[in-house]
Amino acid sequence: MEKLRATSNLRRSLKSLLNRRLSSGSDFTHFNQKRSFQTSFNWIRDYKSVGEVNAVQYRYFSSVSTLVQRNPSFSTLNSDDISYFKGLLGEKNVIQDEDRLETVNTDWMHKYKGSSKLLLQPRSTEEVSQILRYCNSRCLAVVPQAGNTGLVGGSVPVFDEVIVNVGSMNNIISFDKVSGILVCEAGCILENLISFLDNQGFVMPLDLGAKGSCQIGGNVSTNAGGLRLVRYGSLHGNVLGLEAVLANGDVLDMLGTLRKDNTGYDLKHLFIGSEGSLGIVTKVSILTPPKLSSVNLAFLACKDYSSCQKLLVEAKRKLGEILSAIEFLDDQAMVLVLHHLDGVRNPLPTSMHNFYVLIETIGSDDSFDREKLEAFLLSSMEGGLISDGVLAQDINQLSSFWRIREGVPEALMKAGAVYKYDLSLPVEKMYNLVNDMRVRLGNLAKVVGYGHLGDGNLHLNISAPQYDDAILEQIEPYVYEWTYKHRGSISAEHGLGLMKANKIYYSKTPETVQIMASIKTLLDPNGILNPYKVLPHSINP
Repeated sequence: MEKLRATSNLRRSLKSLLNRRLSSGSDFTHFNQKRSFQTSFNWIRDYKSVGEVNAVQYRYFSSVSTLVQRNPSFSTLNSDDISYFKGLLGEKNVIQDEDRLETVNTDWMHKYKGSSKLLLQPRSTEEVSQILRYCNSRCLAVVPQAGNTGLVGGSVPVFDEVIVNVGSMNNIISFDKVSGILVCEAGCILENLISFLDNQGFVMPLDLGAKGSCQIGGNVSTNAGGLRLVRYGSLHGNVLGLEAVLANGDVLDMLGTLRKDNTGYDLKHLFIGSEGSLGIVTKVSILTPPKLSSVNLAFLACKDYSSCQKLLVEAKRKLGEILSAIEFLDDQAMVLVLHHLDGVRNPLPTSMHNFYVLIETIGSDDSFDREKLEAFLLSSMEGGLISDGVLAQDINQLSSFWRIREGVPEALMKAGAVYKYDLSLPVEKMYNLVNDMRVRLGNLAKVVGYGHLGDGNLHLNISAPQYDDAILEQIEPYVYEWTYKHRGSISAEHGLGLMKANKIYYSKTPETVQIMASIKTLLDPNGILNPYKVLPHSINP
């Protein structure tokens, strides 16, 4: 692997580099954050009043006493309910096995754990409709679940909610090769859709690290962002239509495939990003762009964050129509990836740098695109924005470079306890928060910053050997207050879930939140869909 260096013959040196190849039910339960994380949320204390059958249930989910009370209007599952669901779905799709339930009750980070006694696996929209109609009549709370790869506790129960997993609804319904419009069921795994479209000569506008497990229904319900939002935009722009089942079982057929449709309110947008709190998405239609033949990826080093910002501005200006992604990670993220992920190599092995930036281009003319990217890299070196770098020469190198960026969350999990924050901030201010948190935490924990430079999305991660109340007290509410002060968003792409439901006012006005609550009440008056999530607990139905 060669470096991109400024020499007396800089242009010839760069050309030489680019031609080289790289080888290579009656509980009163409190949760203490520190203890509960370490015990995977096993019960810490149980309280029962003599003769009291339905005592009030509570849970603490943080050291700042985020108290969650079970809605007393929700019913408790009984044998008649089980019999109904078995008659509807068949016994094999009504899961009561403790080992299976352990998995679906627990989120990917092992931070949140519910106590559901029932997992339902519908195979059609009609079955989802029948499930919700019955649950609504009985006032049984429901958690919609897809791939369960979320990071904010949005896809697992808080108490004993019934889990409705759409993973069995995984059919591709249609694909139009002329328009590039894909229609599929909500349970389709994102990576499978990517592979299908690749064979058809198209690409998904969404790509993210969890693609091997996440499902498109969950992606749409959380408005997942991913790596190429800077090129293709958000799912609000790419989803042309969807089908959703309301809490009362009514099916809303909004599965349009038209680019233009101004007939009245565009209701599909209510469900994109609502995290299953307004309805269960069962089908989606997505506009997919054609696959282009030329893909280039540069892995670059920058001396400081100011250089990263300037590189972003220049990339947008000079790469324009072919720029598809621009990501960054700091030295702490790089160290974690190299240390904790097997088979990962440093593309720039001679020294560590303060920041790393990945710039990807996608176009239709390989020679033109490559020449354009080379010229950009050359001018960026001459301007001092790049201190080192390498350009992928084949698909293996391209994949290995992306593995570094996509592997940061996995590396953080392997390193120990991690506090994760997904924030939108003005690009020029974004890394200031990382520096502030390092000063604030001192030696208590490592602060890691990485994310989507192209759209101002910082993934702030605080890594420590174990969860500790002293650390969390230094993080919250400081991070939220800092974000509010700089007019940012406390949830860029992960959603609010349970983790940030009560923090919504840091990003939304009370008037806005009240309108959201009114919509929730209108569509789900009994509040059975994904309770305790998204909206503040004080105003949830």
